[in-house]
Amino acid sequence: MEFSMRAPSQPSTPSSPNPNKPRNQASQNRFRPPIAPSPGGYQQGGSTFGNAPQNQQYKGTPSSFAEPTAEQGYFPPQPPVQPSSQYDGQNEMAGLTAQMGGMGFSQDAGAPQAAPTRKKKDRHAYHNLEAPSGSSQAFNGMPQAGTPSQYLTQNSLQIGTSMNQAPLTGNAPFAPGLGVPQAEHTTRMGTPVFGAPIQPNQGRVDPDQIPSVPKSRDVPARYYLENLYPTMERHIPPPAAVPFVAYDQGNSSPKFVRLSLNTIPSSQDALSTTGLPLGMILQPLAPLQEGEQEIPVLDFGETGPPRCRRCRAYINPFMQFSSGGNKFVCNLCTFPNDVTSEYFAPTDPSGVRVDRQNRPELTTGTVEFMVPKEYWTKEPVGLRLLFVVDVTAEASNKGFLAGFCEGILNALYGNSSAATEECTLPEGAKVGIMTYDKEVHFYNLSSSLVQAQMMVMPDIEDPFVPLSEGLFVDPRESKNVIMPLLAQLPDMFAEIKNPEPALLSTLNSAMSALTATGGKIICSLSALPTWGPGRLFLRDDGKIPAGTDGEKKMLTTEHPGWRKTAAQMVEKGIGVDFFMAAPSGGYLDIATVGHVSATTGGETYYYPNFHFQRDTLRLSKEIHHTVSRDTGYMALMKVRCSNGLQTSAYHGNFTHHTFGADLEFGVIDADKAIAVMFSYDGKLDPKLDVHFQSALLYTTKSGQRRVRCSNLVASISEGASEAMKFVDQDAVVHIIAKEAASRMSERSMKEIRQAITEKSIDILAGYRKHFSSDHPPGQLVLPENLKEFGMHTLGLIKSRAFKGGREPTDRRVHDARLIKSMGSLELSLYLYPRIIAIHSLEEGDGFAAENGHLRMPPTVRASFSRIQEGGVYLVDNGQQCLLWFHTQVSPNLLEDLFGPEVHNIKDLDPFLNSVPVLETHLNAQVRNILQYFELHRGSKALTVQLARQGLDGAEYEFARMLYEDRNGEAQSYVDWLVHLHRHIQLELAGQRKKETEDTTVTSWTGLRTPYWT
Repeated sequence: MEFSMRAPSQPSTPSSPNPNKPRNQASQNRFRPPIAPSPGGYQQGGSTFGNAPQNQQYKGTPSSFAEPTAEQGYFPPQPPVQPSSQYDGQNEMAGLTAQMGGMGFSQDAGAPQAAPTRKKKDRHAYHNLEAPSGSSQAFNGMPQAGTPSQYLTQNSLQIGTSMNQAPLTGNAPFAPGLGVPQAEHTTRMGTPVFGAPIQPNQGRVDPDQIPSVPKSRDVPARYYLENLYPTMERHIPPPAAVPFVAYDQGNSSPKFVRLSLNTIPSSQDALSTTGLPLGMILQPLAPLQEGEQEIPVLDFGETGPPRCRRCRAYINPFMQFSSGGNKFVCNLCTFPNDVTSEYFAPTDPSGVRVDRQNRPELTTGTVEFMVPKEYWTKEPVGLRLLFVVDVTAEASNKGFLAGFCEGILNALYGNSSAATEECTLPEGAKVGIMTYDKEVHFYNLSSSLVQAQMMVMPDIEDPFVPLSEGLFVDPRESKNVIMPLLAQLPDMFAEIKNPEPALLSTLNSAMSALTATGGKIICSLSALPTWGPGRLFLRDDGKIPAGTDGEKKMLTTEHPGWRKTAAQMVEKGIGVDFFMAAPSGGYLDIATVGHVSATTGGETYYYPNFHFQRDTLRLSKEIHHTVSRDTGYMALMKVRCSNGLQTSAYHGNFTHHTFGADLEFGVIDADKAIAVMFSYDGKLDPKLDVHFQSALLYTTKSGQRRVRCSNLVASISEGASEAMKFVDQDAVVHIIAKEAASRMSERSMKEIRQAITEKSIDILAGYRKHFSSDHPPGQLVLPENLKEFGMHTLGLIKSRAFKGGREPTDRRVHDARLIKSMGSLELSLYLYPRIIAIHSLEEGDGFAAENGHLRMPPTVRASFSRIQEGGVYLVDNGQQCLLWFHTQVSPNLLEDLFGPEVHNIKDLDPFLNSVPVLETHLNAQVRNILQYFELHRGSKALTVQLARQGLDGAEYEFARMLYEDRNGEAQSYVDWLVHLHRHIQLELAGQRKKETEDTTVTSWTGLRTPYWT
């Protein structure tokens, strides 16, 4: 029988007047990806779920499972394990006290405080801190009645500075973090653990007792399957790697905007005590999850949206109306503005407009405004998409040309074999095709032609566009011309052996073709462009020592021709996405070529060691993604904030001419994010709130000129103590990462790694010094909402962009530019991968639970100590997905996963890129998990790459992604925490000497006090 994926169910509209209440009905679930049903009658050997209830929703799921024998399992018989609660804090602490010593990790939420009085109306940002009902210390660490057992987590760790200190004398008392909802930080709960007298002969640190990134993701992920995230009622966003459905209550969703501090100290001095950066991560076109409300699109006609006459902020939910509705007071600059007669509505006695609930701009944090002609730089038209195809010998010989053409077909028409497939581009969008080697070739794709006409432009010194009509066509009307051309291109150039591409001339020709309208170029490249103007040379011969000025020069470009072209493209509203493959592992000078995509807001997809059989599927998916994702072009961005703050720096892939000017993007898409930094220009009033607004002016793919506004509000605290309770760990880490990537052209890798290390110490030492001084000096006290901060910064230091040792400059600069442009989800996975143990899946994992949601198995920590003999692991870091096999993997597992003909890992095709569709339980589980991964990732497509122990080169990549282990010049997670603690102790004693004092890193001016110093 045919084994197919089910289509996702559509979410129902909530009928409750309060959409923030948990909705547990299966019919109201927000996440239900396509799920393959388990074949009827199939029994997976080795399952420990002997009596799981039948899944009633998916027909064909077995109703009962017999207890398997030892021979049926994937592992040899194992000794029985005593059952224990996964989140039993008392048992964990008992094990902890048996082995840990005097220096403690204590996740401290701060001392309980009484709830402050409300300062604002409900629609404003206030933080109602609920004090716990009583101390739990009398219960010796046991949770009080009413505490959900699934939220009990291990909270504390003791490590000796000499690794030979005494265990704790008692268990850690349990108390939820004040002011933080239980669901958001179910793994971030705890109170101080007090030290004990020093005793010798203690063992090493147990890695199980240090903060766990997988646990910090898994528990909130389960909660947000059943619950909404209300944007005004919750003050700390979910972890960036966790899927969630946001309910916009006037504050923008964290998918669009994340603040590093959701309560902001009133002064620079107070902020300096935390060591934290004050900034936000903006991803203005971020994709929505199923079940979320579409962004409202509002048209105010020729007058345009209402704006403040002083600061030019757009109307938003936090502007207040006065004088009976005749004036509105700007929430950013407090200027009173007159309301136009067209927009007037009376107010009720409380000062709220009577039509407020019918005005999305007054109730929704993220909206889009249609704008009149005064906002146009040129007549907006549908997106012009120009495919520029490399047809040199290398592209043709290695299959990259065929794969790229196949990807274009798939992107435009879906499955090219299905004649009924509709075009994926919206009405009004048009496409064109060019090819190039030493010459540039244009194609007339007019629907009136029987086949495409090719025109050759041999003069690459002074390129021009030889076509006036037929270059850009409607892909629906010209489908019968486009499809045969793409099918014939690989054969047309199979006999033409031009090895040297003239890329810069081709890009200038493409820019000339798009000058009148703006648009997007999607360009392939498979060899170093060594022909014509802008020819490049082999700068990186592999002999340049790592960490030298020579390496630093390899990471940027000073070529005037490429810089000039990039600047002109931004000015004309054009962006470039590159698909760069090195079939022979050669050098492509991504630092120079990729500079064009980075400057224009585009993206570079890089395929080192491209192999046709393995990588064509990924190439096709990524071309489809870049064509189909939400994209704008000819874009400008402005970020505004309340009086008392000012923008101080931006980090990302864009063009910024002068400080205070708008950010310019040739193109911007759903996967791109930037970091915005703020500094104080006065003292904030704790009785008020602080407001932020980002405005992105852009042209949509369908040809509409719009402004997307995202509004955010945060409360103000007199000191920094309360602000520490509302830190967004992901935003802090991502701001540090983006600024570090921005410094690559200025500083050496060693200096950047030192700066990241020093910043990590500054933040943790600041908390230890100013906010947890009652703890014994031998403890490392981790802030409640920064428990995993150390692991993320270690992952950043170990990333390809910043790692020590030798790394090809193409890969290093590619990853650095990725970090600058990544959104929160993609960067979170990049810094710490998600790992699934395939061999130990429970029977229900990978299928729909009783409530209809996909049941995901727990993820595994990124350490080889967690890898079991005979195991199979799925490792996904958002860029690539590896399937790792131990040499002693069970033949039964291989047969269930790949078919009866596979009994040994050597039988597998080394270029396998997907899991076959089989009628086995395990196979369906793995495919559903992969489908889940594919739905929740960034810009890179998900394909599987085999990493068989002792057989495949990808095994080295698997080892590199085990970030908790020592590798290369970087420390293990445990050693890293010990290193941080030692320097914190020195800071507290006044004896710390910063490693960067003798370098010029302290001259970085972007964020002098709160950052990089």
